[in-house]
Amino acid sequence: MRQIMYNLQFRGTAVRSSAENAVLKATTSAASCVMRSVVTPDGIEGSIAPAEGGLAFFESEVRILSSESFTESGTIGFGDGDHTLRFSTVGQGYLGPSADPQHMAGAVTWKVDGGEGQFEGATGLITSNFVLSEHGDVVDHQFGVIFVK
Repeated sequence: MRQIMYNLQFRGTAVRSSAENAVLKATTSAASCVMRSVVTPDGIEGSIAPAEGGLAFFESEVRILSSESFTESGTIGFGDGDHTLRFSTVGQGYLGPSADPQHMAGAVTWKVDGGEGQFEGATGLITSNFVLSEHGDVVDHQFGVIFVK
């Protein structure tokens, strides 16, 4: 087994489905980047910088279960689109108020249900920590640990 890790910041939108009010369609993308965390005597500092490389594309369907919970399933495509992961929620995700009244904050863990290309037969977990604006803008920080043969 080989382990693949990724850490990306996705940006895009989440909009209500016209068919069902309790369903959101999330569409985001992420550019290749380098994320850095440095612990100093004053605490921790983090930064994100662009890196050479391509894009990743994310699409999901979010089903709202209650005022603070949801489930989600979707795909993440890397590079030219031939390398795709399929995922679904482990349990339920959380979405609630944040310190900024114009944003909600949330987190969710997804299990990898399989994939294509580089991710054929993949398993693993992805965590997502995100912010959603009142206008549907999404900033999603993902960390994935994927196992492939």
